[in-house]
Amino acid sequence: MPELPEVETTRRSLEPELVGRVITGVEVGRSRMVRRQARPGDFADRLVGARISGLRRHGKFLLADLDGDLVWVTHLGMSGRVALADRDDPAARHTNVTVRLDSGRDFRLVDPRTFGFVAVYTPDELGSSSLGRLGPDALTHLPTTKLLASALVRRTAPIKAVLLDQRVVSGLGNIYADEALHRAGIHPKREARSLTTDEIRWLRRGIRASLAAGLRWGGTSLDDLAYLLPDGRAGEYRDRLRVYGREDEPCRRCASPIRRSVIRQRSSYWCPHCQT
Repeated sequence: MPELPEVETTRRSLEPELVGRVITGVEVGRSRMVRRQARPGDFADRLVGARISGLRRHGKFLLADLDGDLVWVTHLGMSGRVALADRDDPAARHTNVTVRLDSGRDFRLVDPRTFGFVAVYTPDELGSSSLGRLGPDALTHLPTTKLLASALVRRTAPIKAVLLDQRVVSGLGNIYADEALHRAGIHPKREARSLTTDEIRWLRRGIRASLAAGLRWGGTSLDDLAYLLPDGRAGEYRDRLRVYGREDEPCRRCASPIRRSVIRQRSSYWCPHCQT
């Protein structure tokens, strides 16, 4: 699933192409993509003729501000990616949403598994949606050590599972949670409430460093190439990952073989020496 660095990299690539543009047409190829809209027809009706005044992100959600306080929400789900293309360019397979711009270019949402979605919300609808329940953004509003400690103090769940809870910190998924825990030297199965103040401080540093590295290299494209940049390039962070996806390979810090565990039905990768 595209995580915060992938969505933020996408946002930065899209911003000069989208902001200030007027939407001239919308095509929805799969009705499932607008399932979060109370009236599915509102997606196209609210978009056509609207001007995009800004582009931002919260967690894994891409948010385009429109005229009239409306917000166009895009979530990439498990396998979604955004492609920018000239109007006459052939559409890639699984292009399920096309938004036409007055520049002559298209915003295309390619999503083979259709776990992603799009919607255009009013402020009230946005507040009552899943975005209204998101925790602070891991990149721009990472909680202080004190606030994060307060959020963890009663959590008996494994720290890996808590990091994936978007109500605690939004934007982290399997890849960057594993990377952050390795940088912090914390075992993913540790009870969240067992972390000391120093460990929480190290975890914050690990989160920041992992996200910064992911952004520096354009995000992580895996073998399936589900995530690509809007111009079609692959993210280059995969070859620099410390633990994720590297079962039995040597730890980049101590050379111990990386191990894989399943925690709350999610694969987790960790070093048995560095993360005791």
